[in-house]
Amino acid sequence: MSGTDDRRLYPRIKVQVPIELYTEGSTFPIRGATTDLSLTGCYIETRLPLPVGTALEIKLQLEGTLLVLAAVVTSDPQVGNGIGFNRMLPEDMDELRAFLESKQKEQREQKEQKEQSE
Repeated sequence: MSGTDDRRLYPRIKVQVPIELYTEGSTFPIRGATTDLSLTGCYIETRLPLPVGTALEIKLQLEGTLLVLAAVVTSDPQVGNGIGFNRMLPEDMDELRAFLESKQKEQREQKEQKEQSE
C-alpha cells in the first residue's frame, strides 16, 4: 500500500459517475466521469488537468444531483486530477454514503461469484 492510500479516511470505489466541474468565474462546465469515488473525493481522467489548488463547484450525478465544493489536490499531466471534497449538504453526504456502500457491496458480491466460478 502506498503512503497516499494510508492517509485516506474512506476507501475509494472504482466507479464511473457523471460529473460536471465548474471553475471560478466559469459558466460552462467541464464534463466527464469519475474513475474512482469516496466520501472525501474522487479522481477524474482528463488530458488537460487543472492546477493543484483550483477551487471547484461540482455536480455529481447519482440518483439525484449532488452539489459539492471541492479543490484539486493532485494534477497528473495528461492523465487527470485528484479532487478533494471540502463541503456538501448533509443530505448529499448521506446519498453519497448510501451509493458507495451499495457499490462496494455489489463489487464484493461480483468478486465472490467470480471466485466461486473459477
